[in-house]
Amino acid sequence: MASEFTHLDPLGRARMVDVTAKEATHRRAVARCRVHMAPETAQKIASGQISKGDVLAVARVAGIQAAKQTPNLLPLCHPLLVGSVFVNFRIEDSYVEIEAQVDTVDRTGVEMEALTACSIAALTVYDMCKSIDREMTIGELALWEKTGGRSGTFRRPRSFEDEFGL
Repeated sequence: MASEFTHLDPLGRARMVDVTAKEATHRRAVARCRVHMAPETAQKIASGQISKGDVLAVARVAGIQAAKQTPNLLPLCHPLLVGSVFVNFRIEDSYVEIEAQVDTVDRTGVEMEALTACSIAALTVYDMCKSIDREMTIGELALWEKTGGRSGTFRRPRSFEDEFGL
């Protein structure tokens, strides 16, 4: 039945959920993903030897911009006052792990902003390195934590880390 879904009206048409009656509270979300690559590619990123420039600096800015543009990309996502965005990286032998943290004081959460920041940062890493490694893959995109709001705190269970070697 259409009325059971929050983003559908009683006739089954898409709608944006009404959050005007909700109180603005501090909310945070953390997302992570990985760009898998050849060890040589990871080493070149780490040592700044990618011909297009500083891969992680560009990917960081791309992730920050993406978080701010999320409602322009996802049709039913609320525009939020994004208070802060942090995009950080961990380089391992055969992948770059990306973590995005987004904070706001608003009426709805920033999970989609964190996931979008992570995704676009990963795509930027791919774009900047594709000339030397076309076999890269992007994976393990997941929400790791969210705080604030009516549903409270969520933290991804440790079993996910064990399953994916995270």
